[in-house]
Amino acid sequence: MIVSFHTGLTAGDSISPERGEVSEREGQSVTLRCTYETTNTYIYLYWYRHHSDLQTPQFILYKGEGTQKGDDHIPDKRYESETTDKSTELTINRLTLADTGLYYCSILIIETTPQIHQLMNENITLY
Repeated sequence: MIVSFHTGLTAGDSISPERGEVSEREGQSVTLRCTYETTNTYIYLYWYRHHSDLQTPQFILYKGEGTQKGDDHIPDKRYESETTDKSTELTINRLTLADTGLYYCSILIIETTPQIHQLMNENITLY
C-alpha cells in the first residue's frame, strides 16, 4: 500500500517545500522538509495536514527557532520535528492510511519591535 504526501506553501517571509510529492508504505516513516528565509529571529514553524476540500487544515505541531528555540508543541508522539535557521522537517512515524493528505509548512514571524495593546476598564489599564 502506498501513501502519498504533498507539501505546500503558506504565508510568511519566504518558505517553500523541498519536494512536491512523497510516497511511502504503511508502517514506515517519512520526512517532509521546507526551507525558509527570514531576517527575524523571533520565529515559529508550523505544520498542518489537509485531508480534503471539505475540511479545514488540521494543526499538527509548531516548533520555535531562533530566540524561540526550545518552545514547541507536538501533541502526537508519532510526529517529530527538527528545525534550523534555514529549514524545518516533519517526520511521521508508523504511517497509516489516515496520514494521506496535503501537508503545509508555515512560518510565524513575531515582530521584534514592542507592540503595546491596551485594554481599558474604568480604573484599570492593562498593557
